[in-house]
Amino acid sequence: MSVVIQAGGLGKAYRRSWALRDCTLAIPEGHVVGLVGPNGAGKTTLLRLAAGMLTPTRGTITVFGQRPAAGPAQLARVGFVAQDTPAYARMTVADHLRLGAWLNPGWDERLARRRIAQLGLDRKQRAGSLSGGQRAQLALTLALAKRPGLLILDEPVAALDPLARREFLQGLMEAVAEQELSVVLSSHLVADLERVCDYLIVLVASQVRAAGEVSELLASHRRLSGPRRDPGRLPANQEVITESHTDKQSSLLIRTDGPVLDPAWSVQPVSLEDLVLAYMSRARDGSPARPQQLKVVS
Repeated sequence: MSVVIQAGGLGKAYRRSWALRDCTLAIPEGHVVGLVGPNGAGKTTLLRLAAGMLTPTRGTITVFGQRPAAGPAQLARVGFVAQDTPAYARMTVADHLRLGAWLNPGWDERLARRRIAQLGLDRKQRAGSLSGGQRAQLALTLALAKRPGLLILDEPVAALDPLARREFLQGLMEAVAEQELSVVLSSHLVADLERVCDYLIVLVASQVRAAGEVSELLASHRRLSGPRRDPGRLPANQEVITESHTDKQSSLLIRTDGPVLDPAWSVQPVSLEDLVLAYMSRARDGSPARPQQLKVVS
């Protein structure tokens, strides 16, 4: 598996405050990757560093093996859509397409025109009069029409209503199916990530707490409930992520590479939201995290 974004000891400081500190991760190519974590985890800073919009204070980051925004060719390989899906309010939809064509040598005018027609956008309408969902779709069209190898989406649907979110994500998945795209999508909406992402990274306080293909992560985690038990007495291959106890009962969310054979436990699968919240809670409570590593095959 090759890597699209690689960071080592990455940090970004503003005066005396660190927005991202000592972040080390590898994001695989050829996936729709969900990046999730609490506010202040460093997600937006990480994505802006990858897009070349910020420069690191310390550490390294590469995109497709090169420094972000190293030159026109590197810039052309990355598309970016921010949370506020920026558009120039006084410019028309057609103006935005002309600007995109002027700025991007690999601009796909046919793709841009087709998407605008499918979305039913009036090319003469000013961006400032578009709805939030329409502006998001316009921003996505501009990002896709430059034909990037990597599409970075930073909370692009956070402010949209459920219907607009669904339409945006549907358009994204159609583009992924049509183009050879790697996608990194940051969002607090786990249900949306579950619909579109096949790889997940949980980032808390700049550290990767969990990473892997969604199907494998879900298969390797279980919720156990049964008579009160000391978690320290579990088999070595059962890592406790979170735990809660009453006088007589214990409930554990564990990570394991094998079956749970103890008949005293009731064993249940976990949802993606359960998994994300468990790792976020673990980090908040100060529990040590097992390092997450991505094996890269050249």
